[in-house]
Amino acid sequence: MAARQPSGPPPPPTVCRIRLRYAKRGRLRFTSHRDVARVFERAVRRTALPIAHSAGFSPHPKISWVGAAPTGVASEAEYVEIGLTAPRSAADLAAQLDAVLPDGLDVLDAVVAHTGSLADRMEASRWELRLPGCDPTQARDALAAFLASDQVLVSRRTKGGMRDVDTRAAVLTASGATAPDDSCVILQLVVRHTTPVVRPDDVLAGLRAVAPLDLGAPLVATRLAQGPFRPGEADAEPGIDDPLAPDRAAGGSVDTSLSA
Repeated sequence: MAARQPSGPPPPPTVCRIRLRYAKRGRLRFTSHRDVARVFERAVRRTALPIAHSAGFSPHPKISWVGAAPTGVASEAEYVEIGLTAPRSAADLAAQLDAVLPDGLDVLDAVVAHTGSLADRMEASRWELRLPGCDPTQARDALAAFLASDQVLVSRRTKGGMRDVDTRAAVLTASGATAPDDSCVILQLVVRHTTPVVRPDDVLAGLRAVAPLDLGAPLVATRLAQGPFRPGEADAEPGIDDPLAPDRAAGGSVDTSLSA
């Protein structure tokens, strides 16, 4: 017996994909990823963009999320890819969406997709962790002990139950400093994307597992970048490359050869 198919013509094919970088700032850092997705879908409808949809009885807009930050942390480097049924300028689309998104969800960059999978480029994230009320000596000693360890396990609840996560293996680089106003200690970390994901609070738990570390207020975490990891070579520091750079280098024009 043949499978049932929806009546009517199939949805128009995807002819253009736009990749966006956006920020999640201020109070909106407490917004869940599911709620952020709903806000973006409403923004797409308000701008009347020619959004592509999946086929079937319950078509969904072709909006693909890449490496969303955990609830409660801010980010300057969130990514989403939007499929369209008609060509659009990446800059115009970004401006349209930014105009209707709430303050705190801010579109920062946009390119037309040309090459490869955006998700495959997300190898690591650069995080800034602010530790309010933390003693600088405690922070320095904890970071030194953490980096000197071969393994630092912390227990984390996952969908499959409690699981030990090796936080040390995920941290590629780490450094610390005191804020200019002495209000907090600031840690800069580059963390590899692993399964399960090692989050900023996991790293903080790892630091506390190897040395005393007292905070006067909750951790404040901001993702500054995510993308391909660039190991340090010669005089160059290790870091994170721009994941949109390959598409920008390809010219930024619309590729109409894409399939639905």
